[in-house]
Amino acid sequence: MTEFKPHDYQKKAINFGLDHKKCGLLLPMGAGKTVTTLTIISLLKLIDTEKVLIIGPVRVIKSTWPEEIEKWSHTRDLTYSIIAGTPKQREKTLQKKADIYLIGKENVTWLVDNKYFDFDMVVIDELSTFKNPKSQRFRALRKVMPLADRFIGLTGTPAPKGIPDLWSQIYLIDQGERLGRTLTQFRERYLIPGRRNGMIVYEWKPQQDAEERIYKKIGDVCMSLDQADCAKLPPVQYLKKSIELPQKAMTEYHAFKREKVLELDNNKSLLAANAGVLCGQLLQMTSGEIYKRDQLGNKLEEVATIHAAKLEALDDLIESANQNPVMVFYYFKHELKRIKEHLKKQKLEVRSLENEDDVRDWNDGKIDVLLLHPASAGHGLNLQRGGHIAIWYTLPNWNLELYQQANARIYRQGQKQNVTIYQIIARGTVDEDMLNALEHKNITQKALIEALRR
Repeated sequence: MTEFKPHDYQKKAINFGLDHKKCGLLLPMGAGKTVTTLTIISLLKLIDTEKVLIIGPVRVIKSTWPEEIEKWSHTRDLTYSIIAGTPKQREKTLQKKADIYLIGKENVTWLVDNKYFDFDMVVIDELSTFKNPKSQRFRALRKVMPLADRFIGLTGTPAPKGIPDLWSQIYLIDQGERLGRTLTQFRERYLIPGRRNGMIVYEWKPQQDAEERIYKKIGDVCMSLDQADCAKLPPVQYLKKSIELPQKAMTEYHAFKREKVLELDNNKSLLAANAGVLCGQLLQMTSGEIYKRDQLGNKLEEVATIHAAKLEALDDLIESANQNPVMVFYYFKHELKRIKEHLKKQKLEVRSLENEDDVRDWNDGKIDVLLLHPASAGHGLNLQRGGHIAIWYTLPNWNLELYQQANARIYRQGQKQNVTIYQIIARGTVDEDMLNALEHKNITQKALIEALRR
């Protein structure tokens, strides 16, 4: 049990959440959003709030929130029930009397459709997972949000791909009062069509002054902070580990790229849609293995091995860690199998992140190398106690949110040591273009396509 001593920025966030019945706390990753929100809930329980629903990624709902509730002296008396499992099991957990009900975002539609929504406060952990206005979970939740007296949306990356992502998130706060009650209204006010084919618009871009106008509109219900305003974290350095692919591999890489780009050019209207697929294939080639395809172009589970250059670089980095635990981010399924088999031959304790036991063992120092896919290493997962070195074996295919969220697993509040994050980058390949785009937050379709042109 630990006493909570909030930092100044956390005090501001707590007061903001108490003063605003419905709001967004857009706090940087690793800023302690969970304990801040639990503090707000514990204070509201004394005033006007009885039944709280917290929605989030399944792993975070099952581990991070319960751990945080039980960790702090001022929240440990809060009772909670985790809504998970089969429909009957979920119904049973809903019947249990508790202060807080925790549910994975995948079950929100079930909750609403079965008329189980009777909460006077809703918290969404990682509000950006509701950025798609066409998703079933957004459509379900928008129906019942007027029934809740209070709402808090938490995220460190509200618009990883730009302001077109904001409408549905802000709608859950104010039911369209600030940015428009429909997506069409929002687009008319703040966006212009980008890529299109006749009447079909594939991409929306912000109007010239849209960002400034939007921030003024939502400033009264959203609180944001810069990382510099938060608790001081230890230094972090991002180091590029450049490698040369074997000549044969580079020849195959350029031939494959040239052939596929020419193939895409034959149908320019499909270029943008297929560019991401091609980048993924090129990333596999720099990784060292690529999925084989049948005569119709369908992906097979079997892979073709091209080179071992990244495996060798990984060995070098793990050796230079001097027996410190290392976290390795992979992107393709075949990489997980290959890396795990390779490192286990070196008598290392290698584990992929599968469940809460792996999280606990990593934080307890029982794992030498922890393999994570960035999609499973996001939002609220606390891994900072287990190590301070991370390696990107393959970057996450132009996904800035995955990149930032994964890095924040070890570079976050509670980290005591200097953090080093390596990226293994093959020279003269899409690896370099992607790293540059991620570092400069230039994750646009244009940047992707330009990378293929070079």
